[in-house]
Amino acid sequence: MLHTLSLLVRNHPGVLSHVAGLFTRRGYNIESISVGVTENPELSRMTIAVGGDERVVQQIIKQCQKLVDVLSIKDLKYDESITRELAVFVVKTPSNQSRAEIIQIAGVFNARVADMSETSIMIEVTGNQRQIDSITRLLAQYGIEEMARTGIVALTFPSKRKPEDSLEKE
Repeated sequence: MLHTLSLLVRNHPGVLSHVAGLFTRRGYNIESISVGVTENPELSRMTIAVGGDERVVQQIIKQCQKLVDVLSIKDLKYDESITRELAVFVVKTPSNQSRAEIIQIAGVFNARVADMSETSIMIEVTGNQRQIDSITRLLAQYGIEEMARTGIVALTFPSKRKPEDSLEKE
């Protein structure tokens, strides 16, 4: 099962390396990772998607809490948070019919056509992982020439936050 971990970390050089190194040393595979500065330039938010059962995720959380630069970590539940990912595709379009079908698929997913050539079309889409996986599967039948995904970013819904969510490590 895939878990989404949200880490609030100090915005210092080497923090990403320390967190990634912890995963490497313990043999945990990172499915995706994204990092960006928060509303406070002193802090960054790391969103890590990792597979494993509840026991494995609890071990990861405990190990990450030991890192000095990790201020908080939370396993985001699907129904308590919003998750989004950006994906960009270049898809082959050997005919006008396939081009029209690809544009129609893009419309279903609220994707945007970013560019077109005589033989390919570039599409960008934002959505949760299931939506990105679905459009990937549908576009694959036409031939995906290139694809890039950003990795998941996620936040807990404000209405689902608990008081301990705002606590930082002392």
